[in-house]
Amino acid sequence: MAASRASNGRAAHPGGGLKRARSEPGGSRVTVVLGAQWGDEGKGKLVDLLATEADIVCRCQGGNNAGHTVVVDGKEYDFHLFPSGIINPKAISFIGNGVVIHLPGLFEEAEKNEKKGLKDWEKRLIISDRIPVVLFCFVKCFSSWVSHLVSAVFLCCAVFDFHQAVDGLQEVQRQAQEGKNIGTTKKGIGPTYSSKAARTGLRICDLLSDFDEFSSRFKNLAHQYKSMFPTLEIDTEGQLKKLKGYAEKIRPMVRDGVYFMYEALHGSPKKILIEGANAALLDIDFGTYPFVTSSNCTVGGVCTGLGVPPQNIGEVYGVVKAYTTRVGIGAFPTEQINEIGDILQSRGHEWGVTTGRKRRCGWLDLVILRYAHMINGFTALALTKLDILDVLDEIKISVAYKLAGKRIPYFPANQEILQKVEVEYETMPGWKTDTTGARKWEDLPPKAQNYIRCVENHVGVPVKWVGVGKSRESVIQLF
Repeated sequence: MAASRASNGRAAHPGGGLKRARSEPGGSRVTVVLGAQWGDEGKGKLVDLLATEADIVCRCQGGNNAGHTVVVDGKEYDFHLFPSGIINPKAISFIGNGVVIHLPGLFEEAEKNEKKGLKDWEKRLIISDRIPVVLFCFVKCFSSWVSHLVSAVFLCCAVFDFHQAVDGLQEVQRQAQEGKNIGTTKKGIGPTYSSKAARTGLRICDLLSDFDEFSSRFKNLAHQYKSMFPTLEIDTEGQLKKLKGYAEKIRPMVRDGVYFMYEALHGSPKKILIEGANAALLDIDFGTYPFVTSSNCTVGGVCTGLGVPPQNIGEVYGVVKAYTTRVGIGAFPTEQINEIGDILQSRGHEWGVTTGRKRRCGWLDLVILRYAHMINGFTALALTKLDILDVLDEIKISVAYKLAGKRIPYFPANQEILQKVEVEYETMPGWKTDTTGARKWEDLPPKAQNYIRCVENHVGVPVKWVGVGKSRESVIQLF
């Protein structure tokens, strides 16, 4: 007997049940903004621009080691934990589970930006309950060798962040044992992610639940670190008291992050913007390891850091500076330790927002940009700080790496090999014209236009925005 077919078109199973039709992907598509170099590309400015039309702006990874500067109406805001979209009074800002949160830093950041005009942020900030907490500690009585080496990092008997203190001590140990360190921001990001991976960390949901259980786990974690670093003196009761106070301050902002994102994606249509922190070459898996951060700064971090299914990823915008910068140590093939590097550093005001460290500067490297595109699948690029190149007679662009005289089609994983690559450059004439007043494509000098087209042709991704200054008005949209 022929199989019957239900009236709704679904085939009947032999056992009598109905086979569920395959569902089509549904829900809103998120727009993602990611750094395509070593960070400091100007992601915050693009996010701020896009956030004017967004309903929700999200952070998915990193912590207060990130630093985004946004200029609005002549006021300069610095954000480290807040999504840059917090400036938009009509948008919800969401900090997802992939972020690690330093609670004192969150409120310090709010206070600083309130003085600049940020208002009612607590009414439009939502924090995932699954976020790991960066904990505090009290550092006292260093052993002699640590005291000697750490004098520039810590002050005896000062109150420090729990994981930040460990971060600094680990850097000191690396310097003492290996003669070099990683160059972390000492914000406690690595140790917090380490606690998460070791399953000993504490999350926002733990802080807001049974505080006795939280306290017990806090003490266990403190004991673990004290056994590794005898120099740590932790004021356990004092820190627990502070944490309990912070718990009540953030309680109204905390939501189940997975459910929040699901509702945002599948409820009434919304424009959702994801703000990446750090950048592709700092990614824990794909970056210039070990001189990287401790999270996934590439597009996969959006899925794991927010609970967003891959099918809901829409546009992926890569932000790239018109030259290359890097903070800290590690391989940097196009670095210019010469007059060119000095010009880029001084004209670009290349100082880290988070650390205040001087950034190393060099020519634009299209090898790392193509590599970032391989991983992220950029749908368009934002090319920032083009105006910094205005004074140069000629401009070089890295188009390939060579090893033993032969071009290589990949980006080397090993740092020692990366240090040895020979960079192949294309040299282009400078435009020697002030571009800061340009507001449309036609305003740019033809030689600047050629520079942009060169980037597009080598990477295979169109440039959608060009930045020629600090303000929102200084961003040229090409399509």
